Amino acid sequence: MSSSDLTTSGASDSTPAVSDPAGAGLTTDRLVLRPWTPGELAAVLSGDRLAGWADDFPAEGDLAIAGFIAEHPSALGEHGQRLIIERSTGLVVGAVGLFWPPADGAVEFGYGVVPSRRGRGYATEAARAIVAFALAAPGVDRVVATVELSNPASARVLENAGLRRVGTDGDLASYGTA
Repeated sequence: MSSSDLTTSGASDSTPAVSDPAGAGLTTDRLVLRPWTPGELAAVLSGDRLAGWADDFPAEGDLAIAGFIAEHPSALGEHGQRLIIERSTGLVVGAVGLFWPPADGAVEFGYGVVPSRRGRGYATEAARAIVAFALAAPGVDRVVATVELSNPASARVLENAGLRRVGTDGDLASYGTA
């Protein structure tokens, strides 16, 4: 799955994430990025609703990520997929994550924020945090993502997260940190 399947718009001046005391999540000014629980994964896959989710979570991209995790259980690891939790409400508002392991020093990431929370800078804040986290991980010297050319808002998120456009292929633009 490419990051173009999970992108959205927004802008923020927030700082990169730092690990939370439990070591399981990343915390930014307004978000917590923490691994999915098996119960959350099962609920998304079965179509059940859990308390603590924004009214429009899961969105289409979140369903795709849940399917990816179901096929690749290692995506629940430390360097895998995470939920985006809005700190002010405690609600799950999207997903962000790395497609681990790195290949030739590069790791891809993707993200998505539910429609009700778009335009608040959450996508950029989450992207900056996961990029900083990835670049500190063993074996990673660059972070990459792709975006559909028809989605300029997602391109801005990637640029605001420190990536630069490095090429195009058909309807997709490739971005990277180096």
